[in-house]
Amino acid sequence: MSDVLRMESDSLGTIEVPAEALWGAGTARALAAYRISGQPMPPGLLQALARIKRAAARANAELGQLDPGLAQAIATAATRVVEGELLEQFPIDRYQTGSGTATNMNMNEVLASLANEALGGQRGDKSPVHPNDHVNRGQSSNDTVPTAIHLAAALAIDGQLLPALRRLHLALRDRAQALSGVLVSGRTHLMDATPIRLDQVIGGWARQVEKGLSRVESARGALMELALGGTAVGTGMGRHPELSQRAIALLAEETGLPLVEARDHFEAQSAMDSALEAHAQLEVLASSLLKIAGDLRLYASGPRSGLGELRLPALAPGSSIMPGKINPVMCEVVCQVAARVIGNGSSIRVAASFGQLQLHTGMPLLASALLESVELLAQASHSFAAQAIEGLSADEARCRASLERNLSLATALLPTLGYDAATAVAREAFHRDLSVREVLREQGWSEEAVDRVLEVEGMTGVG
Repeated sequence: MSDVLRMESDSLGTIEVPAEALWGAGTARALAAYRISGQPMPPGLLQALARIKRAAARANAELGQLDPGLAQAIATAATRVVEGELLEQFPIDRYQTGSGTATNMNMNEVLASLANEALGGQRGDKSPVHPNDHVNRGQSSNDTVPTAIHLAAALAIDGQLLPALRRLHLALRDRAQALSGVLVSGRTHLMDATPIRLDQVIGGWARQVEKGLSRVESARGALMELALGGTAVGTGMGRHPELSQRAIALLAEETGLPLVEARDHFEAQSAMDSALEAHAQLEVLASSLLKIAGDLRLYASGPRSGLGELRLPALAPGSSIMPGKINPVMCEVVCQVAARVIGNGSSIRVAASFGQLQLHTGMPLLASALLESVELLAQASHSFAAQAIEGLSADEARCRASLERNLSLATALLPTLGYDAATAVAREAFHRDLSVREVLREQGWSEEAVDRVLEVEGMTGVG
């Protein structure tokens, strides 16, 4: 912004505003008051709020509450924000008034300035389009901001997270099928256990992601009720009786989401339980990804002194001092993202308790945490699939060698020898650094008998 200023006025008096700013006095006061993080509200929330303003303008025009020319100018201005333009005109810190009023006023001012310029007026003017009387007609921050939170999160889930999870699920299913013939040692308590196939290992991960998809779809479903229509306290005072119904129908048509008006506006504005519910499902997904990435990191450890049974694509040199070292970097990225999402859940659980009387006063924090979680999970899932899972392979020789020395193969001796004698075989193998097969040979078993009892493929079951 340049040093050239203009003067604007509001109910508190006059204030200086940068001449080229589309926003006005309300935004200027918020910028002076909220100097906390230096982070503005998430773009997705701003774009969702612009969608709401556009739908409200069109609905108000249909209902005779707004001049069609003014409504069209507002809708055209809102479309620019929806399409990702002018986001620098929304600089207010995300740590602001708990209702998000400052951001709602910021949006009203920007859209009014754009509309006025289009209609031959001046930037910052309140005529012919007034920020409150026209852009905000029949609305309140108290119903538009919670509506924007639900809408932004639902759109991000639908457009980013679900496609990324579908790719990850498909990649895991493909790798499971490709590596179905490879056997490895099972591990329980991080110790050797009876054999398992890699398609069972990776198939288990795929099922976690598949269930995660269902949970995320449930999270999206929890966000379909919109608070729009309650205005200040939930009564709908100051709006046309049909405004919310028509505006929400327009939003549903343009997004393809089954959006509906909240059954109870007092619940929708004074509590954010649905957002809390949605994020809880995201936390389960984060926990699943943490498990998968952690397991994969262990299976790929080594390559010589760890398990080394799976091979991840080499993405970057892993050390500034150790030549040739390659690290499981995408696994570590996913683990960190999962930790952040689970941490965001703590913030949301606390913020969700900020509903007091007829208003929830933790909405900016809740919006920021919820939208960050959706975006992080989407990006991490996409990158995990593209840069780790789709190029995953197995070191089959290492898998066979490790399995051959697995002392838990003695479990196969139980029907023939019983638990105590089978335990003695396993202990003998351990203390003498032999395989179970080698001990049985020493005890006089024929090669055919050893092969029959230690047929590892049969130990993996049919699942």
